[in-house]
Amino acid sequence: MKKLIIFVSLLFLAMAYGKAEDKEVLKIATFNLRMDTPSDGENAWFHRKDMVNDLIRFYGFDLFGTQEGFTHQLNDILRLSDYRFIGVGRDDGKDAGEHCAIFYRSDRFKVLDQGDFWLSEHPEKPGRGWDGTCCNRICTWGKFEDLKNHKQFYFFNVHYEYEGDVARRESSNLMISRIKSIAGNQPVFLTGDFNAFPTEEPIRILNDSGFLNDSYKITKEAPFGPVCTYHGYDSTIKTEERLDYIWVTDSIQIDKYGVLTNTLYGHTPSDHFPVMVVAEF
Repeated sequence: MKKLIIFVSLLFLAMAYGKAEDKEVLKIATFNLRMDTPSDGENAWFHRKDMVNDLIRFYGFDLFGTQEGFTHQLNDILRLSDYRFIGVGRDDGKDAGEHCAIFYRSDRFKVLDQGDFWLSEHPEKPGRGWDGTCCNRICTWGKFEDLKNHKQFYFFNVHYEYEGDVARRESSNLMISRIKSIAGNQPVFLTGDFNAFPTEEPIRILNDSGFLNDSYKITKEAPFGPVCTYHGYDSTIKTEERLDYIWVTDSIQIDKYGVLTNTLYGHTPSDHFPVMVVAEF
C-alpha cells in the first residue's frame, strides 16, 4: 500500500512538472523603427541601424512587430541571423512602401499561416481608408507554432492613421472583426503603433472589445520605464501619453511590461521607444 501511495504521488508530481514545462516564456515586442529618410540627418537609418540590432539582440525578443520599415531596413535586421520576417509593403502588397513586419526566431517558431489586410473599406487591396490623409495603412498577421511545446497562437501587427478620426475609429472596429474571424478563440498578440492615446476613441474601442487586454494594465509586475512611448528623438521627454501597445487575449498572462529607453551617446535607436512584455500561456 505504501509503495502504491508513493507511486501515485510521484505520478502526480511528474504530471504537474510536465504542465509547468509546457508553459514557455515569450518575449514579445513592438518597435516603430522610424522610416529611413535623409531629412533625419544624424538620426537617419544609416546611423541607427546598428543600435536597433544591438537592442534586439541584447533583449532577445522572440517575436516582435515593426512599423515604418522599408524593405532595406528589414533586410538590415535580418543580419541578426536568428530571425525571419513576414509581411508585405503597404503600397503594392509586395515590397513597395512601409511594412508592418513580424519578426520571429526561426529556430523556435514555425509559420503555419499568414496574411495581410489594409485598414480601409476594401481591406483586400492596397488603399487609404475612410478619411485617412497620409497613406495606405496595413496589418500583417501570422499563425505560429512554438516548436518547444507545439502551442499555436496568432500575432497581428498594425500601424494606424494619425490624422483621420473616422479612419482611426473604423480601424479599431476592423481589427476586432478581423481578429475574431481569423483567429477564432486561439491566443492572440496584437502589437502596433496605434497613433492614439489611452483615453481616445480608437483605444477605448479595443478596451471595450471584451477579449483584448492592454498589457500595460494587466502586467503582474509593475510596468518598467516611462509611460510615454513616442519621443521624437528627445529621450528626456516626460509625458504620460502612449501610442504603442501590446494587446493580448484572455489566455495570455503578462508577467512583465517595459518601455525600453536605451540610448548610445545621447542617440536613440528610433523616435519611438520599443515596448516589450514577458508573456506565457
